[in-house]
Amino acid sequence: MALATIREAIEDLKSGKFVIVVDDEGRENEGDIIVAAEKIMPEAINFMAKHARGLICVPINGKRLDELRIPLGDCLSRRSF
Repeated sequence: MALATIREAIEDLKSGKFVIVVDDEGRENEGDIIVAAEKIMPEAINFMAKHARGLICVPINGKRLDELRIPLGDCLSRRSF
């Protein structure tokens, strides 16, 4: 499978498609599924929860976290690879 250019990935995100972002083979050698937050649908969240089996990260501002009474989580990305 060929890798897409950054421009192609941006166009896919704009149209609501998933994009898989992979890191270097010498690092974690894994991929993350991303989708634009403004394009997200319940089916996409379900797909990520069912098939990707990782964390689902969502951007949210502090005021909304307070309203929902959600405390800040500990950063899981403090490891150095």
